[in-house]
Amino acid sequence: MKNDLTHIEALSKIARTGAAFVVVTMVESTGSTPQDPGTRMVVDQTGLVHGTVGGGKVEHAAIEHAKAMLIDATNSRQLVDWNLQRDIGMTCGGLVKLFFEVYNRNDWHIVVFGAGHVSQALVRLLLTLDCRVTCLDSRTKWLDKMDDDPRMRKICSEDPSQFATTLTNSDYVICMTMGHSTDRPILSTIFKNGIQPAYLGVIGSKSKRGALIRELKNEGIEAETAGEFLCPMGLPIGSNQPAEIAISIVAQLLEVRDARVAAQTQPDA
Repeated sequence: MKNDLTHIEALSKIARTGAAFVVVTMVESTGSTPQDPGTRMVVDQTGLVHGTVGGGKVEHAAIEHAKAMLIDATNSRQLVDWNLQRDIGMTCGGLVKLFFEVYNRNDWHIVVFGAGHVSQALVRLLLTLDCRVTCLDSRTKWLDKMDDDPRMRKICSEDPSQFATTLTNSDYVICMTMGHSTDRPILSTIFKNGIQPAYLGVIGSKSKRGALIRELKNEGIEAETAGEFLCPMGLPIGSNQPAEIAISIVAQLLEVRDARVAAQTQPDA
């Protein structure tokens, strides 16, 4: 019971971070194997987080297999049969059957830089959908205005652009910080790190877009790359009220998400 509780606590802890992870369970073992059926471990993109399925070569192979599944979006569940001598290179001749389960990898993750008036309305609306939200701001008081939710992470940072280095190509990214000068470092970090988010939008006007592109090019970012963001963002509907701006942005997010999903599921010609 104690081991089960520890495993559950480990799952709860990593699930709260919103990070993708894999649970690996030893389903069957035959012959000379390093662990008994029922043993489990948790793996994230950095490696082993908790537990074990045997240590040594078999565990190393299972960790690498789990990390590969986090990258390859085609499999969320997989049952593998390994001959420890033939498949793993161990001297013992045992057989193991491992079950890999991926969590959080395919969640719709939206990152909102800024917690001002429009962000408040936007996040409330987003949390009515099947998505996870991360909101960053340097102002604690604005983050505190947002209701706590198990699917939202609030991060207070004096330099939110540092978080941009952790973004992935599957993230949907929205910049609506205190202004032009705080939006630009986020864009710069994204482009300099070669990140291509599924959606990248900046609140503002066409003139703001032009100014941002000029400044990004002055930083050495290629002209083609410097313009790879939406500004103004959102569908051309509604007024300038925060709630209506939020609706227009969410509508555009849904449009981009659905087009992306359709493209991924379309069979090759």
